[in-house]
Amino acid sequence: MKIVSPVSQRLVEATPVDFNADAEPWETFTLEDGTVVKMRLTPQSIMRLEGEFDGGGNPVYVFQTATVIRVVKAKIHGEPTTPVAQSAAKDGEAAGYA
Repeated sequence: MKIVSPVSQRLVEATPVDFNADAEPWETFTLEDGTVVKMRLTPQSIMRLEGEFDGGGNPVYVFQTATVIRVVKAKIHGEPTTPVAQSAAKDGEAAGYA
C-alpha cells in the first residue's frame, strides 16, 4: 500500500507492522461543568513508511486509531437524543406526512 508521507510529502510504500498492546491506559479529564470523562486511543493498524526517517533517524510510522470516550460522572442529565433521521420521520408522521 502506498500513502503520502507526513515527512517528505512523497507517495511511499507503507508496510503493515504486527503489534501487541502492552497496556491501553485511560486518560481521565474533569470538565468545567463537573463531568468526568475517560478517553483512550486504541490502535487499529500500524504501518512503517519505507525509506522515511524522522529528524532523529528513527523510522516513521503511521497509526490508524479508534478513540474511545466514556462518561464516568455527569451532573447534567437528560433524555437520550434521537438520531435526526428517526426524529424527522416521527415529526413527519405527527404532521400527517407519513
